[in-house]
Amino acid sequence: MGFIRGFGQFWYDLIVGDDWKIAVAVTVTLALGTAALLVFGPPSAVLTPVLGVCLMAAFAIALRIDVRDR
Repeated sequence: MGFIRGFGQFWYDLIVGDDWKIAVAVTVTLALGTAALLVFGPPSAVLTPVLGVCLMAAFAIALRIDVRDR
């Protein structure tokens, strides 16, 4: 049982790390990108920069939430 727990903890630390908001943003952005590919079929030359901007915006929002005045 200790091996399974350690294995799960390793993957949690690798994927989520210190900030769960970034992990959620990456997951949601990848899901939206996959959905857009399946529904609309845009060329990757268009979709890649859009998803990159979405990830940067999500990171900026998460950073703003973390450093806001309390």
